[in-house]
Amino acid sequence: MKGFTFTPFIILLLLPPTILAFQTNELLVTPFRLAFETATISFCSTSSDAASIDHLDIKKRADLKKDLLSLAASFDRGFGASPSARSKANNIINKLESYNQEEFSSYGIDGNAISPLQGAWRMIWTTASDVLVLGASPVATVGAIYQIFEPPLVTNVIDFIPRVQSLLPPSLVPSSLVRAKVKTRASSRPGYPNRVGLFFEAVNLQPVEFLGMDASNLTPFAANLPKIPGADNDSGPGYFDVSYLDDELLIIRQNAPGGLFALVKVDNSDP
Repeated sequence: MKGFTFTPFIILLLLPPTILAFQTNELLVTPFRLAFETATISFCSTSSDAASIDHLDIKKRADLKKDLLSLAASFDRGFGASPSARSKANNIINKLESYNQEEFSSYGIDGNAISPLQGAWRMIWTTASDVLVLGASPVATVGAIYQIFEPPLVTNVIDFIPRVQSLLPPSLVPSSLVRAKVKTRASSRPGYPNRVGLFFEAVNLQPVEFLGMDASNLTPFAANLPKIPGADNDSGPGYFDVSYLDDELLIIRQNAPGGLFALVKVDNSDP
């Protein structure tokens, strides 16, 4: 416990026999009493200060997350971010990452424990060029983006909708949506407790809606991804580092081509 000291308890043990031995001499008892009272006050004050600091940290984190969500909503998750907005988001994320110093032993992805990454996370911000480039398509625009953690599987989910649908009212353009899924297998990386290795396995494109009608019964396009010669789960080139994690927010930094992702915990990834 922060600020913990054994001094009051040592004095508690010594005080009763001392009082008995010197009960007729107030001058000898008084120093022990003063030492005990001073130590007790110091102990209580330290505990109170620690609680205040913890409460302050919680408030700071909450304020930082609120600011990040505001930027994400204003600049379309980074797709429409100005240089100034990117700089502000980076500053917020750097401050949040400074709170995350704990090692999570690869987050239980090897099945040794329940992973704190378990569940569905929806992307609210990214600086990754391989994702931001998707927003440049003249045909389709990017809907929701998720990462689904079901250790040892990690599935990237991206929804695409026709660009014209985002420009015109629903009464003129019935809803259409295609969902892409990239399945990867996660592994720990020895020596890097906050790193999650990724081995890409398969890609799937599934129509969900077409002109307002359910299209989930249509045959999806699916393909297994080629394996890199000599690579396995422990040595594949794909990985990300978890730089911040709590019950609400996940921040990860990926390897080449680089970039970060901020994601919030959601109940599911339903379209």
